[in-house]
Amino acid sequence: MISQAKANFQRISPRKARMMVNLIRGRDASEAIQLLDFTPKAGAPFVKKLIASAMANARQLRPTLELDRLFISKATVDKGPDSQLRRWRPRAMGRATRISKGVSHIYIELDER
Repeated sequence: MISQAKANFQRISPRKARMMVNLIRGRDASEAIQLLDFTPKAGAPFVKKLIASAMANARQLRPTLELDRLFISKATVDKGPDSQLRRWRPRAMGRATRISKGVSHIYIELDER
């Protein structure tokens, strides 16, 4: 492990974030950033920003490191606690259910080839 970055409590559902993480897992870090630039999905900006942060962390730890040799060795998305909007949705027979929004914890680890 060269460097890591994590983003907790991101306001995106884990299903959408996992789609992007599965797309870039195992790829070179610079290639993954370029791929996410042209991916029109909701999770792309979150994951792209996290990869850039992990690359900056690697540069901070080892200034002589070549960033072209970094690849994404581990990438996970976990479900965070449900964020409840203080709003209610009407349901059948006079009932109501609360509106809950997805929250994700995203973790990325870079290693050197």
